Amino acid sequence: MSFLSSILNFFGTKSDRDMKELAPNVKEILAHETHFDQLSNDELRQKTQNFRLEISLIIEEFNTKIQDLKIKTEKEQDRDQKEELYKQIDDLEKSKHSSINDKLDNIKLEAFALIKETAKRFNDQDLIKVNVTEFDTLLSENVDYVTVNGAEAIWNTSWVSGGVMKKWDMIHYDVQLIGGLVLHGGKIAEMQTGEGKTLVSTLPIYLNALTGLGVHVVTVNDYLAKRDSEWMGPLFEFHGLRVDCIDRYKPNSEERKHAYQADITYGTNNEFGFDYLRDNMAHNAADLVQRSHNFAIIDEVDSVLIDDARTPLIISGPVPRDTKQEFQALKPTIEKLVKEQRNFVNNELISGKSMISENNEKDGGVKLFRAYRGLPKTKSLIKFLSEEGMKTLLQKTENFYMQEQSKNMHIIDDQLFFTIEEKNKAIELTDKGLEFLSTLSGDSSFFILPDIGEELSKANNVSEKEEIIRNYSVKSERIHTLTQLLKAYTLFEKDVDYVVIDDKVKIVDEQTGRIMEGRRYSDGLHQAIEAKENCKIEDATQTLASISLQNYFRMYKKLAGMTGTAETEAGELWDIYKLDVVSVPTNRPVVRDDKNDYVYKTNREKYNAVIEEIVDLTTKNRPVLVGTTSVEISELISRLLRTVNIKHNILNAKLHQKEADIVAEAGNPGTVTIATNMAGRGTDIKLSESVIESGGLAIIGTERHDSRRVDRQLRGRSGRQGDPGSSQFFVSLEDNLMRLFGSDRIAKLMDRMGLKEGEVIQHGMVTKSIERAQKKIEENNYGIRKRLLEYDDVMNSQREVIYKRRKNALLGDRLSLDISNMIYDTVYAILEKHIDDPNSKELESEFLMTFSNENLIKDINFSNLGESIDQLAIDMTRDIQDSYNEKLSRIKDDAFPVIKRIYESKDNNYKNILIPFSDGIKNINIMCNLETAINDDGRSIISSFERGIILSYIDKTWKDHLKSMDDLKQSVQGAVYEQKDPLLIYKFESFNLFSMMLEEVNNNAISFLFKANLPKRDPNELRNTPIERKIEGTASRGKEEKLGPIKSDARNHSNQTQLSRRQRRAQERKMRRG
Repeated sequence: MSFLSSILNFFGTKSDRDMKELAPNVKEILAHETHFDQLSNDELRQKTQNFRLEISLIIEEFNTKIQDLKIKTEKEQDRDQKEELYKQIDDLEKSKHSSINDKLDNIKLEAFALIKETAKRFNDQDLIKVNVTEFDTLLSENVDYVTVNGAEAIWNTSWVSGGVMKKWDMIHYDVQLIGGLVLHGGKIAEMQTGEGKTLVSTLPIYLNALTGLGVHVVTVNDYLAKRDSEWMGPLFEFHGLRVDCIDRYKPNSEERKHAYQADITYGTNNEFGFDYLRDNMAHNAADLVQRSHNFAIIDEVDSVLIDDARTPLIISGPVPRDTKQEFQALKPTIEKLVKEQRNFVNNELISGKSMISENNEKDGGVKLFRAYRGLPKTKSLIKFLSEEGMKTLLQKTENFYMQEQSKNMHIIDDQLFFTIEEKNKAIELTDKGLEFLSTLSGDSSFFILPDIGEELSKANNVSEKEEIIRNYSVKSERIHTLTQLLKAYTLFEKDVDYVVIDDKVKIVDEQTGRIMEGRRYSDGLHQAIEAKENCKIEDATQTLASISLQNYFRMYKKLAGMTGTAETEAGELWDIYKLDVVSVPTNRPVVRDDKNDYVYKTNREKYNAVIEEIVDLTTKNRPVLVGTTSVEISELISRLLRTVNIKHNILNAKLHQKEADIVAEAGNPGTVTIATNMAGRGTDIKLSESVIESGGLAIIGTERHDSRRVDRQLRGRSGRQGDPGSSQFFVSLEDNLMRLFGSDRIAKLMDRMGLKEGEVIQHGMVTKSIERAQKKIEENNYGIRKRLLEYDDVMNSQREVIYKRRKNALLGDRLSLDISNMIYDTVYAILEKHIDDPNSKELESEFLMTFSNENLIKDINFSNLGESIDQLAIDMTRDIQDSYNEKLSRIKDDAFPVIKRIYESKDNNYKNILIPFSDGIKNINIMCNLETAINDDGRSIISSFERGIILSYIDKTWKDHLKSMDDLKQSVQGAVYEQKDPLLIYKFESFNLFSMMLEEVNNNAISFLFKANLPKRDPNELRNTPIERKIEGTASRGKEEKLGPIKSDARNHSNQTQLSRRQRRAQERKMRRG
């Protein structure tokens, strides 16, 4: 032990310090439990009502203050005073949350004891009788485990969960109480497999659900969400807490909205995130389903917050057909190109082998490296590199050509048609490749982008310039399509990276092995793979709404999580989410035998050894779980087992529907189960007594995964709750991990030892070396995720502004303040545009065009505009606001009699009507509820008018802005070639784009609000709108969710105007000033 380790251990490890802090609470919980044991069932249930009453008093006190301030805001006319009142409301909301948390901390030990006592009574008794409550009566109408007999409610402690009738048989261990304390504290509880994380979660779920503000329990798939809500639900319902699961219902349905109103809501991370996006695309407050984000507990938190965070949640709509990339047209060309490259690489490899065998390692190494740069995944190349000294020779040659910023790399690349960077999944055409493509097309410039700047300078007229730009766009799209097809053919393998089912390409998650239903590779890559596999090529899509999972879950006021494997990612979880990882000790010591890795030179030797090991284990009557990293390998192992007549089950991305049945059999004596990494999440394999006596479940890993967490998850299937077991990983130098990131020392060591075919290395130092390689990849992946988050943080800051405006418009609470601010911003922008040249004629013209009122600036002196711009903008805003209010009154006076006449008509069967508004150019129809308008004397006509116009312009402009941001993100990546940081350029340019977008929203929306009037037409032309818009669609992890054409309550029938160059310059000047 090092001196430093001795010093650190003197103060104790982090885990020791955490346990020292939490352990005393366990004694207090047990003391409360002893007291609760004396209570009757009704007295025990009454404790919950007492808790809820205490918390409701706190909430009521704050809500009263908040409501008083809201009444003041309705009466307040001054814009600054109104903003101050809203700030006080926001501060009170924060104080309310803090006070509630303080109260929960005061009662948490009693609450935990109460839930443990409830679990014990459910375990000890078959039926529990209590005095009936209204909640019991309502529940008995929908579930079988509660019946009402007169004044008595009878709770059965057996019920159906996951399709199976079960008797409750769980009581919290002491270590589970510690886990519950960790979760309530907003941290991550790392608990080993089989330690009952689901039961642990009942403690903080119950405690935080007492507030009535909602607790979200997040799972990795819908099966677990439904199962856990069914299994744990009665424990909460016994105390009057309502439990539901959003994954049981369709998006935007009343049932799903009702599920969000429950005290405890289970669901998948995808559905929670997609519901947030759908809510922010709604055009009617009645369509909103989510409440505020109060508290979330995430099961398998590392999978959700780290693995799933690689792919954002996206709602997208179709791109116009003329932008569709022509993959089929280029497919034959790419197939010929890849064939030529393959033939050349094979010849180079054969020539290189010959040279090396003749001791000409220098030239042979060049040939070998060229073959590697051409097609690194060639099977014959991978096999040759596993031979003695070959990988070392390749690395030596690569290092030579990589030195001095790869100045000699052209010697290798010039003879190839294209080069591949496998680690970065990047492909680049060479001059030789371009010549080959030009020969095929018969046009030497067919795949070459022109120097657009030079070409435009030669153009003589506008039509020539338009033709140059059009040609450039077509060629750019063609080259992009070509590059994506090359990636599809050379870097993405069927049954490894994706599978083809029902003529559809479906991505296989490299972390779990599960099919990622609905998810599509971005940037045209998915369409390229569809073309390669002769599947139907789906249309390209455009982003309508998106959010990363990181930014979604950071919205919760309190966040916690649980998993068996978070410690290796503790740094990332803290950096991004500020979530501390606390390792909770096991209830019983782990006795599983985790053996050092077996390392072989070739895959053939490795798989032979795996089969021998399986045969040996089955003869000892032990169940075996064989873990693989891809569908291809799982099917290979299956074929090999059939040759030795070993009966087995196979579970992979193609057969995931059978998961529950296969896992149920996996613990039987002598059963062999082959599974991709999906076996590592949420699957408990239960063992019989005979299996425990024979040594327990044996885990065999056929390859080390890129992530240590996935390997730990696989190991964790064995040795649960003190059961015996073993784990053994088999590795070869041909594995992807070893080939790309493995330690050079392992290859050199095997060469020096002169290992013959079939011989193996097994040593702790070798295993540690492999884990270091995994750690390198984890660090690299973290860097990628962090970079993606940094880009999304830019979008998120903009998203928050837009979604806040939408929410204000949708709910109407702060809409008047927003419109007042928009008026001020528009006035200020116009004044500042003319600050250097205060020409009254131009100013008058622009104010007239925007506000449609020529009297606004008649008596205003603009000579000292630079000195008085701030006060002038305030004064003018006040006058314009008065004029606007008068206009709204006129609209109400014109529309209300017509609406009243329709409402009182005998033939009236309308619920909603569309009221047409026009500014003389554009027509926008606003939906208004007929009965509401009558009841509030027409005030809702005005609110519907303002809401509809604001939402219409926000959504149209935001949609265009998202497309611009997508384009910007792609374009700034070229900055690296200029030794600039693309992220910095992205931040600067996106700020400019967003500022322009906001000004466009302000100008267009304000202009329409001031100019719009009811057209003179027959009242009978007011149209009935019986069906309100619903945003439909299913979603899954990382999916680009498709929607039909967007329809809204506010329908804009013409194109929006763009900012002029002069306006953009003024905006830039404004931002520079600050």
